[in-house]
Amino acid sequence: MRPLILTQNITVDGSIEMLDDWFDPAADDPGQREITRRDSAACDALLLGRQTFEDFRGYWPQQTEDTTGITEELNTIEKIVVSTTLTDPQWGNTTIIAADPVAAVAELKRGDGGEISLTGSITLCHTLIAAGLVDEYRLWTFPYVQGRGRRLVPDGHRAPLTLLEHRAFGSGVVYTRWSPRKDRS
Repeated sequence: MRPLILTQNITVDGSIEMLDDWFDPAADDPGQREITRRDSAACDALLLGRQTFEDFRGYWPQQTEDTTGITEELNTIEKIVVSTTLTDPQWGNTTIIAADPVAAVAELKRGDGGEISLTGSITLCHTLIAAGLVDEYRLWTFPYVQGRGRRLVPDGHRAPLTLLEHRAFGSGVVYTRWSPRKDRS
């Protein structure tokens, strides 16, 4: 069974929707890069909603002096886009899922391979969180209060989590890994 890993950049007040400039995708902190590389090594598929996919496609392939390695990784990794409107991804190694995302992702998880990483894609995240398909949350919490924006989990969703790892960086960014507890009593 392949795990579905939700990786998000998030503000201290819980927003994952970037409405202000609190996150720089090209920032290159050595400690953060070490964790990103470790996590990326276990991942062989990137799951995205249409809007996040189009944002990535419009930014990363054009980065010619990327010292983070993200451009190369995104150009080569298997990308899976959930969309009922996208027909031609225009980015290599991309598959479009137009069917029910819960059934499609459950099927992907039953397949062979490494981790499936889901990032951005707020509507898709909410759908898969509510369906109980997320196996781990990896959060990069930024020292910023945005005061608005969509949150990580859908309204009304409750679930106990177990802390697996945490690490703080000089920039104030904190990385945490959480697992849904199996004893959902």
